[in-house]
Amino acid sequence: MQAKIVVKDLYKIFGPKPDVAMQMLRSGKDKDRIVRETGMVVGVQNANFHINAGEIFVIMGLSGSGKSTLIRLLNRLIEPSSGQVLVDGQDVASMDPRELIKLRRRDMAMVFQSFALLPHLTVLANAAFGLEVSGVPRKEREARAMKVLEQVGLGAYANRYPRELSGGMQQRAGLARALAVDPSLMLMDEAFSALDPLKRTEMQDLLLDLQREHQRTIIFVSHDLDEACRIGNRIAIMEGGRIVQIGTPDEIIRNPADEYVRAFFNGVDVNKYLSAKDIADADAVPVFKAHGDFADGFHGAIERLRAARRNYGFVVDGEHKLVGTVSIDSMIRSLESGSTELSHALLTDLPPVNGNLNLRELICRIVKMPYPLPVIESQGHYIGAVTQTILLKKMAKEELSHA
Repeated sequence: MQAKIVVKDLYKIFGPKPDVAMQMLRSGKDKDRIVRETGMVVGVQNANFHINAGEIFVIMGLSGSGKSTLIRLLNRLIEPSSGQVLVDGQDVASMDPRELIKLRRRDMAMVFQSFALLPHLTVLANAAFGLEVSGVPRKEREARAMKVLEQVGLGAYANRYPRELSGGMQQRAGLARALAVDPSLMLMDEAFSALDPLKRTEMQDLLLDLQREHQRTIIFVSHDLDEACRIGNRIAIMEGGRIVQIGTPDEIIRNPADEYVRAFFNGVDVNKYLSAKDIADADAVPVFKAHGDFADGFHGAIERLRAARRNYGFVVDGEHKLVGTVSIDSMIRSLESGSTELSHALLTDLPPVNGNLNLRELICRIVKMPYPLPVIESQGHYIGAVTQTILLKKMAKEELSHA
């Protein structure tokens, strides 16, 4: 996958003489000793990681671990002491003020915990504020702002003022303002933590729905484990300014890097955070190539399914992207009608599921559809199949391994 952000050797020292603290770090002294001896605070030390385009990357850690400092280094709201932050290959840390402002206005947006709405402006004007600052004409910016307000469920409140909205609605307005500039990169610092649990879940659902449509790159700071595992493609765990471990929720839960990470995830119900991609079995259903396996008609494919004792098969193209599903019956019907065209044999009632679909939603789909479901990545590449049997075996295995 293509990297949207690459962070190299990034440090942030708070204090008048960061070079002194840097020398102490490199000589092996820890941050506690540095603050005792110099009064300088190590906010982030030696951060090296990348963030893929289109992923939700969650930064977690206890209070004071450096997560909010790190996200502000990415858009240079805080100046780094040393290191690089590359966004689409451009070093944010070395940009002049004009270049930095241009990047923030064009391609980067931030959503805060405090909503940060302007109280004297309507919801519509708040949503359009970033576009106004960028010089977008009023008619165009209001049309774009209205579109995102509809997306976040606030279209009917466009002419209200922030004080007339609930906390959850204010956060939706803040999200709309960020989305209105159509950024490819969004930074969200504890964006939902001020909301009650129900509203928080609603905002997480909204974010995931919007992400499925637009595939932005999102960096999300959170201290909530449920939230991180629910929305994050990958999670970075921080302690004392250091990134201790990066991985998918499943990878970190199964293989914690140290006791700090293990304590973070102690007692977690793994099944709660399983997604379709964690369950999908690449070998459960025969896979056919659209250009090749049907060159001589359907007879070979039918025999292959019968030999494998399977009724269904999935069809992929040359890039392993899912084309559709065929069955023995659908191919026989095509032959009986005199057609050998693959398109005539494809089933229309077996839609694929996205690999990030959570376990709860996956179970709902499986119950309603007692057939193998193809699981795909966001770009349409085939991952594997999920059936009721595969799902039950996976859940049983998890229960046994954590008993």
